[in-house]
Amino acid sequence: VQLKESGGGSVQAGGSLRLSCATSGITIRRACMAWFHQPPGKGREGVAFIGQTDKTDYSDSDKGRFTISKDNAKDTLYLDMTSLKPEDTGMYYCAAGICDRYTDPRSGVWGQGTQVTVSS
Repeated sequence: VQLKESGGGSVQAGGSLRLSCATSGITIRRACMAWFHQPPGKGREGVAFIGQTDKTDYSDSDKGRFTISKDNAKDTLYLDMTSLKPEDTGMYYCAAGICDRYTDPRSGVWGQGTQVTVSS
C-alpha cells in the first residue's frame, strides 16, 4: 500500500486548498481513510475521517470548514479546506485503515505528507 499526498501550498487566511491523496495497493471504496494535521513542533491530530460506508467525522475545530471525500474510480482521497486560518499551518498526512477518531493511529498506513502554510 502506498499513499502520496499533494496539493499543499501557501495561502492567505480565508483562502481554500484541496489536498489529494493518491493511493495504490488498496481499493479505496472499501477502505477507511483519514487526514491528519501536524502543526509545527506538535503531534499529529486527526482532522477528518471517512469510513467504509462513507460516513464522515471531523474534529470540532474543522467541522464546517473541511470536507473529506473519496473518488472511488481514481482511488484518490481528498480534503477540501475552506476559511483557512494561520493555525491550520502544518503538515497534512493521509492515512489508510483509520476509520474514526477512536482508531489507534499506529494501525494505519501513512503517506509522506504535504505542507500547508496559511499567512495572516
